[in-house]
Amino acid sequence: MTTLVMKFGGTSVGSAARIREVARIVQSRQGSKRVVVVSAMAGVTNSLFEMAEAARNHDLDRAVQLLSKIEQVHLEACRSLEIATPEVIGKIKEIVENLQRRVHGIDLLGELSPRTMDEIASAGERLSSILVASFMDCPLLDARKVIRTDSHFGGARPRLASIKKFAALNVVPLLESYDIIVTQGYIGSDDADDTTTLGRGGSDYSAGLLGAAIQADEIEIWTDVEGILTADPRIVPGARTVEILGYDEAAELASYGAKVLHPATVRPALDAGVPVSIRSTFRPNGMFSTISPGESSGRPCVAIAMRRNVVIISVTQESMTDQSGFLAKLFDVFGRRGISVDLVSTSEICVSVSLDKNAPLDALTQDLGKLGQVSIAQDRAVIAVVGDLLRKTPEVLRTTFVAIDGIPVDFISMGANAINLSLIVQEQDAERAMRNLHTAFFEGGSR
Repeated sequence: MTTLVMKFGGTSVGSAARIREVARIVQSRQGSKRVVVVSAMAGVTNSLFEMAEAARNHDLDRAVQLLSKIEQVHLEACRSLEIATPEVIGKIKEIVENLQRRVHGIDLLGELSPRTMDEIASAGERLSSILVASFMDCPLLDARKVIRTDSHFGGARPRLASIKKFAALNVVPLLESYDIIVTQGYIGSDDADDTTTLGRGGSDYSAGLLGAAIQADEIEIWTDVEGILTADPRIVPGARTVEILGYDEAAELASYGAKVLHPATVRPALDAGVPVSIRSTFRPNGMFSTISPGESSGRPCVAIAMRRNVVIISVTQESMTDQSGFLAKLFDVFGRRGISVDLVSTSEICVSVSLDKNAPLDALTQDLGKLGQVSIAQDRAVIAVVGDLLRKTPEVLRTTFVAIDGIPVDFISMGANAINLSLIVQEQDAERAMRNLHTAFFEGGSR
């Protein structure tokens, strides 16, 4: 019998109606053992962070109001799902009462530690999983018994060997007795049994870790779109689903704005040889994407991604290349300020880099001014043409430049892994460039 890990995001469990649909999708996988990983209901995690911040700022009324709203959302879903038994309501109330105590403690002390914030943030997943498990009448496994991490609260790093050990102790026996079990995404625990969270893409990460630990046959990531698309459909109406792609392709697309899945979160599963598919809970029988270990799309261009809010900083010095260690000094400036550099271009007298616009530009200008003349180009966007065979298909370059003819380009970079051709253009031209490129690669006969 096959084993599936099925992860459902916040929009997928965002209401009683959506939870009913989740149950229907899970039931449709009869014949498989299923580990169902759920996120918090849509918007709840943000409300928990806002609640905690309000308490720290001594705005207790606001904090209590937010908590009351969170409680009501779950109780209303409970009643709508017809699972409002004393036991289920008691479990919800227990979590809410614990949050109340923490809110009052934060307000009293005016302090909010990362450890306390993780405990608070975990409540969203613990609440939603109660609803899902109760409605599906299946065992609820506390993810903190399996997902073991270090104590880096807010972005804990998993301990893979421990996760495999505790999965064997807690997950495997349950699957021997039950076809379906429910657990939480995003949360784990450290060696002191304090609650931790996995940070960005945490629920996907949980699914990847569990899938690898139990050597699942597949991980299904259920979200609100039909897989990874060839472009942002809000910009390119003709965008289509990419059916098969490799890890490197998915990673590049995510880095440049494709937010359906952060591939680093499922890397453990792919390293273990477990394929990952991305599917839509709104169209469960529709198209989907699969990231398969050791595979790729086999296409020169698999998709086009865009990231806005980019700036270019250039440092010019006539004798740059004659100065030993110039680049080391330049990048040390970014390193000391904890700033991630994206694209880099060098010439005989100039080095240009692209950054997020929220970087401390004034401070950088002052620091970099000691090395040379600094100029900044703002209101830019990065467009990435991604494909596994990009380097081996010279026509990609011709197709790209013909498609953007007439659009000024500030920066061109071929990725170090040779599957990403990046262009920086003015933001006002970015959407037109995206549409032109998509037409050229996907609607004009080029494949």
